[in-house]
Amino acid sequence: MTAKPTEVDLHDVFTRGDLGGDDRLDLMEFGVCLDSLGLSWTRAEVQDRFETADTNRDGFISYPEFRDLFETRGWVVRRSAQS
Repeated sequence: MTAKPTEVDLHDVFTRGDLGGDDRLDLMEFGVCLDSLGLSWTRAEVQDRFETADTNRDGFISYPEFRDLFETRGWVVRRSAQS
């Protein structure tokens, strides 16, 4: 994906990357999601962003945490108020 993803794109990527089907991403699943978004980060960058996104420090990233990471960094196109 070369353009900024929309919130719908993010949810689809999150769902496909959630290989365990438990509505949360571990570090490996997070990396799968980043790859599918076309983001090429080093292992250290992936780890850092994972830790940043995991705001409740449970070792996993929920969809709201995933979305918030992208929204706060300006990496996602927000849906309009009319959507």
